[in-house]
Amino acid sequence: MKLVSFVIPCYRSAHTITGVTEELRGAMAGLPEYDYEIVLVNDCSPDNTWDVIRGLAENDKHIVAVDLAKNFGQHAAIMAGLRHTAGEIVVCLDDDGQTPGDEAGKLIRKLEEGYDVVYAEYAHKQHSAFRNFGTVVNNRMTEIMLGKPRELTITSYFAMRRFIVDEMLVYRNCYPYVEGLILRATRRIGTVPVNHRAREEGESGYNLVKLFSLWMNGFTSFSVKPLRIATWCGGIAALLGFVYFIVILIKHFADSTIPEGWASTMALMLLLGGIILLVLGMIGEYIGRIYMCINASPQYVERQVIRKKG
Repeated sequence: MKLVSFVIPCYRSAHTITGVTEELRGAMAGLPEYDYEIVLVNDCSPDNTWDVIRGLAENDKHIVAVDLAKNFGQHAAIMAGLRHTAGEIVVCLDDDGQTPGDEAGKLIRKLEEGYDVVYAEYAHKQHSAFRNFGTVVNNRMTEIMLGKPRELTITSYFAMRRFIVDEMLVYRNCYPYVEGLILRATRRIGTVPVNHRAREEGESGYNLVKLFSLWMNGFTSFSVKPLRIATWCGGIAALLGFVYFIVILIKHFADSTIPEGWASTMALMLLLGGIILLVLGMIGEYIGRIYMCINASPQYVERQVIRKKG
């Protein structure tokens, strides 16, 4: 009998996580050929989420509860959960009920067709307009920076094989980006349509700052394309500056009465100065992350792990 491991990062989900686990139990009851475990990771939620998932783990041998010492973010929480899984198949989903646990069988069966990873694909997403915009931007940026196939839709609900999980766990640096880890491990990725529900309560924990930070994690940890783009920008700016210099010389010899252009000079200085600062900032971002990794900044810190014996 194959074991399926579910990993759920939890944040402000005290009122929803019990329903999610019950739904997963019902889904696995319809798949008698599989056994299952559910790993719940409390990402230092400010409400009583830890009390809820601790109670679930103490009363159900299928559930493991992991408590992180501080808020490390969704992707670090997923990595923490993955390290406590033993399943041949691992499924990651959200804690708010928007990702339907009762359709987990669709991802598992699709995975058995020969894919290494299978993502849920939503016909109608129930996120806010801002969150949907962030998803679109994330998909486009991962296409450019990480080489994601255009037809592939990446979501937070996905299933993967054990060897992909093991490869992901080799990464121990402090800036994990799950999509980047998956895309660097395999290109045999499929999708399967599932429903997407409206949020039962609360709102998404991702704001503009957190989304930008997440994108920076992915692009600076798994791609050097930002540096290449910065190099190209610098080269183009230098070429434009050279062309502008030739134009000034020609104008000077063709008509000596033309006064020196203060406005154009200032515009050129601002353009070049902006590009220089952009490139320096990008280089600094890479150097800063290298510094953090060299100093062994933790990917996450576990305060407590609860697993019922027997």
